[in-house]
Amino acid sequence: MIGWLIIACEIGFWLFVFAGLSVRYLLGKKKTGAILLFFTPVIDLLLIAVTIADLYSGKDAEFTHSLAAIYIGCTIAFGHKMIQWADVRFASRFAGGPAPAKPVKAGREHAQKERNGWYRHFLAWLIGGGLLAGMILLIGEGARTEELSRALLYWSLMLAADFLYSFSYTIWPRSKKEAA
Repeated sequence: MIGWLIIACEIGFWLFVFAGLSVRYLLGKKKTGAILLFFTPVIDLLLIAVTIADLYSGKDAEFTHSLAAIYIGCTIAFGHKMIQWADVRFASRFAGGPAPAKPVKAGREHAQKERNGWYRHFLAWLIGGGLLAGMILLIGEGARTEELSRALLYWSLMLAADFLYSFSYTIWPRSKKEAA
């Protein structure tokens, strides 16, 4: 059930983003569009509430429970950036806005972009990891929350690997020739 709810939340997130941007740019109602965009975090609150209720009812933690916490951490950390990305493209396509800037692929700016991506990943890990730890503490039974602990460990390893990758460009910046 939680797996399907995560999929529904992702669809709901993009539906609210699309509706908010459509109302903002196609109908010219900026306040209404902003309100629709504001409701995207409500979807996350619904997901975490259902996840916690499911675990609190006595069910053993499954991968989907940990995925819900990871999803929430990622949407909070990356959601604003994703909405900005969609906003620029929507404004360019439907409201005569400027074309999206080309991504930087080399040099110091590229290294900074990679580090900023890792900082967002770290924020997602802090939020999602905090939710995982909170669920582990709430349930209080190691055998029932083993999957949550395992997910936190694996995510921590991925965060460390991402750190090495992202910060490698600071030490060894990509040249313009390599980027081409």
